[in-house]
Amino acid sequence: MPEPLDQALAEVRELLLAPGLTRAVAAGRRRGHVPSVTRAQVRPVTLKHGPKLQIVTDDGARPYTRNVAPGAEAAAAVDELLAEPFGNWHVETESATVQVRVTKKGDAQVHRGGAVAAPASAEHDRAKQWLLDPGDPLFSVIGGNAAKRRQIDAFLRALAATLPEDLPSPLRVVDLGCGNAYLTFAAYRYLAARGAQVQVVGVDVREDQRVRNTAVAEELDCSGDVTFVAGTIEAVDLPFAPDLVLALHACDTATDQALARAVEWEARWVLAAPCCHHDIAAQLKGGATPTPYEEVTRHAILRERFADVLTDSLRAALLRLHGYRVDVVEFIDSAHTPRNLLLRARRTGAAPTDAQRAEYDTLTGQWGVTPALSVLLEPIS
Repeated sequence: MPEPLDQALAEVRELLLAPGLTRAVAAGRRRGHVPSVTRAQVRPVTLKHGPKLQIVTDDGARPYTRNVAPGAEAAAAVDELLAEPFGNWHVETESATVQVRVTKKGDAQVHRGGAVAAPASAEHDRAKQWLLDPGDPLFSVIGGNAAKRRQIDAFLRALAATLPEDLPSPLRVVDLGCGNAYLTFAAYRYLAARGAQVQVVGVDVREDQRVRNTAVAEELDCSGDVTFVAGTIEAVDLPFAPDLVLALHACDTATDQALARAVEWEARWVLAAPCCHHDIAAQLKGGATPTPYEEVTRHAILRERFADVLTDSLRAALLRLHGYRVDVVEFIDSAHTPRNLLLRARRTGAAPTDAQRAEYDTLTGQWGVTPALSVLLEPIS
């Protein structure tokens, strides 16, 4: 429920100046206003001359740090920050977390939760520390059963491990094949809480999903930052070149289409959780198996499992050849879904080596396969 903005900012001020502050981040901008800095971070520090309140602001060119003394100096510095038209405040203390988002109408959407890192408990099944608070308004909209919370948390941890600590702002994200978009919204809520100004576009071929997801964005009051389009991955026209591309459980060659678009856009980061691998499996079934691996493809179930491994190995190799550093990690425990691999890629722009080219050519040549991703990508010069 919206609250008066001055009342919410007064609460933020009290938390910033009170003992127990862990950190606070302000970012984004209110509708029709532009802050003098793109981002501000506040945290207590202990220096040689005693405790200080450290304020780091970024004007988009470089960060500027100042350490102010508790009392009147800190209060004046905090009041200056609160006067800036930031769109989001995220405050963490030893006992609570408060997130304030300024709505289009100038009100405040406030979410209050527990501390991010609670003291360790001696109990065997102590409460899990979620990256997205189970009390977040998102779960009241999409539902919050334990399995869904676990999947969201696993995804956000993979996302956190991929992105740098200091997020670029604005951070532009596209989710290709977003479906019902609960991971799309989770990514937005988490990244915005970290202080980034986030713009997200979700893409799905179904018009009914676009309508549903747009309604959810309106309900969460983030429709200005999170939008949806109905269309195909290969043909979608985005309003920006994305920094981060998500493709979570896009089926079969839809994953290849998403990876190809990510390379085309020169996206800085890519997270892809493949689902189904019919293309290479069909090629293995119709081709000759190299010696001495006939036993690997003789039985259908083993051939399908090997096709999964070979497909994602070739995807990782092709991304490396196109200037990405790639890790293949577990997305979530296999008890939740057997399709639990995640391709995590970061663009380096490094040219492929002769050894990498030879390794890829040998692998595809021996098995007689042509990965769909290789057809979709531009030839490597």
